[in-house]
Amino acid sequence: MHRRHLVALAAMATAGVTAFTAPAWARSNEIRIAHIYSKTGPLEAYGKQTQTGLMMGLDYATGGTMMVNGKKLVVIEKDDQGKPDLGKSLLAAAYADDKAAIAVGPTSSGVALAMLPVAEEYKKILLVEPAVADSITGDKWNKYIFRTGRNSSQDAISNAVAVDKAGVTVATLAQDNAFGRDGVKAFKDALKKAKLVHEEYLPAATTDFTAGAQRLIDKLKDQPGRKIIWIVWAGAGNPFKIVDLDLKRYNIEIATGGNILPAMAAYKALPGMEGAAYYYFGIPKNPVNEAMVAAHYKEFKTPPDFFTAGGFSAAMALVTALKKTGGDTSTNKLISTMEGMSFDTPKGKMTFRKEDHQAMQSMYHFKIKVDPAFAWGVPELVHEIKPEEMDIPIRNKR
Repeated sequence: MHRRHLVALAAMATAGVTAFTAPAWARSNEIRIAHIYSKTGPLEAYGKQTQTGLMMGLDYATGGTMMVNGKKLVVIEKDDQGKPDLGKSLLAAAYADDKAAIAVGPTSSGVALAMLPVAEEYKKILLVEPAVADSITGDKWNKYIFRTGRNSSQDAISNAVAVDKAGVTVATLAQDNAFGRDGVKAFKDALKKAKLVHEEYLPAATTDFTAGAQRLIDKLKDQPGRKIIWIVWAGAGNPFKIVDLDLKRYNIEIATGGNILPAMAAYKALPGMEGAAYYYFGIPKNPVNEAMVAAHYKEFKTPPDFFTAGGFSAAMALVTALKKTGGDTSTNKLISTMEGMSFDTPKGKMTFRKEDHQAMQSMYHFKIKVDPAFAWGVPELVHEIKPEEMDIPIRNKR
């Protein structure tokens, strides 16, 4: 089936055409998957990439049939707009009214945290992609939650590889929300040699970073040795504008993780900057990534991005699990199948850790190179940080 037909099918489901008119006998031949994400709102760019990756991944994993064990996969899209209360009600409606066997999403960590109790109430799987906050598979977790997206600790521990050295002083700049605070906490916990002297939190909608940057400069400027501002940011606003405040005068560097390609345009001003990324299309070398990159170029004439890989990975996990269960969507069967399950993704093999259902996965230590052929700073691989190289804490209370 052509992917445009699949997208149209998903759109029909969103409008309620298939969700409420299909007879009961037809539903037994369907596996209904709700995708709740930021189709609009501050994280719209991330959400749309996830949806593209999810549909491409389902198409790839089923060999273009959108079928598993004779059952049709039907994707129902819902727009949470980045609003926790809306995400919560949409997930309840997906389970109760749309008869979704499984839900995927959301984009925002705040929305995800609001949705976790709903999955527990309905005793249905919520596959979290790409919301990052540690607490999702940490103290707010329940057994119905799985996550293909990386968590804050994976981000932070891999980024610490680049900056955690003796004689280094670090200050952090992050959004004042679950994503930012969990990210900084995990980063701080990961530092063993470097000294952290300041944490700066700004509203997620910040566009003028001058005041926050000045506080960071004041904390760092008189420190000896190497000085770094580590940035964790998502959505609108460009915190990298702080380089315009003459950081070089104080020998202050910037470090950060990967991001979507438009955001990485700001990295062109930072050649040599180090960090660690979840994904960049040119780094992983495996058949799944090659297939995704080729399909994305064919359809969109552009490379797949950060969250496209995430959506694709979620699809690979779902289809792998459904094939193993023979299309059985009963929750207990899915949980027992998915715990400890390994599956192929554009990043290589991932494995759901049994204790908290977090996908163990590689991260990529990079250094930014400026290439005139690209509109963004190109992350060149320094080292693939494999799952076994990262001591990712288990933070739940299972």
